[in-house]
Amino acid sequence: MENKMMLYNGAQHVTEGVCAMPKKKILTEETEGFGERLVKLRKAAGFSLRELAAEIGISHRMLVHYEKHGGHPSAQLLPTLAKALHVSTDELMGTKQVKENGRSRDNRLWRRFAQVEKLPAKQRRPIIQFIDAFLGSEKARKTG
Repeated sequence: MENKMMLYNGAQHVTEGVCAMPKKKILTEETEGFGERLVKLRKAAGFSLRELAAEIGISHRMLVHYEKHGGHPSAQLLPTLAKALHVSTDELMGTKQVKENGRSRDNRLWRRFAQVEKLPAKQRRPIIQFIDAFLGSEKARKTG
């Protein structure tokens, strides 16, 4: 019987029989691991470690494990994590390049606006008045 090459975790092995399908090639830089990618996406979304952990419902320690020690989240957590970071699961896992949307916005600020938006109108009113007063004084300072 003829020997055939088989790829297994990036190493070549000579085996008898049928060759296995090669693993899907990851599109991101070879040196970037899941943890590094997660840090980059978390910071781009404007989350601190504690904020993101609270947002997705896991402990701060678990998120640190994913970022620093090369751990990977469970399959059930991936969609929640991707949604919080505003990326696809493929982008999160590195099988697809993260789309740059060309806009530069403070996601941390926009998350807070979304929280304020969920408040009842009576509670939103003083926040809006404060923002209006601040922006008015800032405009006066710049023109005066």
